[in-house]
Amino acid sequence: MLSLRIHDYLYFQVLSPGDIRYIFTATPAKDFGGIFHTRYEQIHLVPAEPPEACGELSNGFFIQDQIALVERGGCSFLSKTRVVQEHGGRAVIISDNAVDNDSFYVEMIQDSTQRTADIPALFLLGRDGYMIRRSLEQHGLPWAIISIPVNVTSIPTFELLQPPWTFW
Repeated sequence: MLSLRIHDYLYFQVLSPGDIRYIFTATPAKDFGGIFHTRYEQIHLVPAEPPEACGELSNGFFIQDQIALVERGGCSFLSKTRVVQEHGGRAVIISDNAVDNDSFYVEMIQDSTQRTADIPALFLLGRDGYMIRRSLEQHGLPWAIISIPVNVTSIPTFELLQPPWTFW
C-alpha cells in the first residue's frame, strides 16, 4: 500500500547549546535522498561554509560523518544534498533562506538532471535555521549537538519542547 501524504514530518532535538534545546520539525525531500536507517543519539549539526553549499565547502572536514545545516538558494536542493554527500555527511538539513518563515514548508523535489542522492535531505523552516545559527554564533560554537530522528509520540511533553517562536 503506497501512501501519499502532503508532508511527512521528521523531528530532531537540539541537545546543545542549551538555549535552543528544542524539538524541531523538518520535512523530508519528496523524491530524492535516503531515509534514516538508524537513530543518532548525539551527532553534530554543522553549518556549512559557505552556507548555500553549492560547491566546495571550506569546513567540509567537519561535515564528514555528521549532519550539515545549509541554506536554501544558489543551486538546487539536490545539488546541495550531493555536495554534503560528497563531503561524507550523513544527512543534510536545508533551511529556508527567508528567516521570517515560521510556518511554510517548501516541497523539495528533484531538479531536471538525472542525478540522485543517497543521504537523507530535510527541509527546515527559515526561522528555525536562523535561530540555530544565531545561537551557535552567540556561543562561538562550530556546531550544535542533535538527536535525530526523534519519535515525538513517545514524548508526553512534546508540545512544551517546541521552539517558543513556533505558533500552532
